[in-house]
Amino acid sequence: MNTELKAGKLDTELLENIVFKHIHHKRPEVLVRPGVGEDCATLDFGQYECVMSTDPITAAISEIGRLAIHITCNDIASNGVEPLGIMLAVMLPLGTTAEEIERIMMQAAEVSEKLGVEIIGGHTEITPAVNRPVIVSTAVGRTLAGGSQRAQNMRPGDLILMTKQTGLEGAGIIASDFEEELTGVLTAEEIQEAKGYLKEVSVLKEGVAAGKVGTAGMHDITEGGVLGAVWELSEIANAGLLINEDSIPVTPVTRKLCAHFGIDCLRLISSGSMMIIAHPEKKDAVMEAVREAGVPVACIGTVTEPEAGRFLVRADGTKTVIAPPESDELYKVVK
Repeated sequence: MNTELKAGKLDTELLENIVFKHIHHKRPEVLVRPGVGEDCATLDFGQYECVMSTDPITAAISEIGRLAIHITCNDIASNGVEPLGIMLAVMLPLGTTAEEIERIMMQAAEVSEKLGVEIIGGHTEITPAVNRPVIVSTAVGRTLAGGSQRAQNMRPGDLILMTKQTGLEGAGIIASDFEEELTGVLTAEEIQEAKGYLKEVSVLKEGVAAGKVGTAGMHDITEGGVLGAVWELSEIANAGLLINEDSIPVTPVTRKLCAHFGIDCLRLISSGSMMIIAHPEKKDAVMEAVREAGVPVACIGTVTEPEAGRFLVRADGTKTVIAPPESDELYKVVK
């Protein structure tokens, strides 16, 4: 019997059982391959490593051009690498106007210039196959051989750091696309604050800064939110973890917005926040480098032995098992 799947990226079990198991052919030039929690592929280019990533934007409308650049560049930055170029495949529904396409490209051009990444190609079409704008972006970066950061380097005793705050992208999308519904729930100032979160969705500064110091792996916090990101990192390294809920930064506005829609901010897409794993002897240096780059950072937990499990310590001291990420909380609002 065929089972209808929920909106959002495929869960871990499906990825393993119906996607990854069919990928058999391997080339020696590929250093990092597809896997749960792996956002980038890394290729051996001799003196250099080429880092690549691809991502779709499907749940945003008003800021889709900006987000399309940010999310894929964030993946490259999570390897401690600066992105060089990006390609965009833009698919738009029937009825799209030339003005709407231009707005999307103006947004993309503005962000790419700000990040110093060039739009090097892509594809644009109007198609009945979609009923809302969809952009798939592919970014590429370059570093010296051995220079990319990998979560396989995690070990028990490492510290788990997080930049900015949880729910950045999700709260920004909801505030932008559901502003009318939120009137009366949030003040005008709070709605503007939440919409402004979409201006903070780049992790390029902290990724490059932390990468120069050296980390035990990084992961931008996308679908599945904070808890999804730490689970995926620990899955890559076969590690346990202990996260303190009270240490996870979240704004009052995000809390109010999530309470209104009945969603969990810790499972809400949080592009703009970076999860950084630091060896104890490098923790202070990594945090200092990130703060010098102008980005707030907090220590939210520790890496443990795999047999210790993966737990969230609640404010009342109770422990909750951190489950694998499922459909993002955003899709409970954007349907």
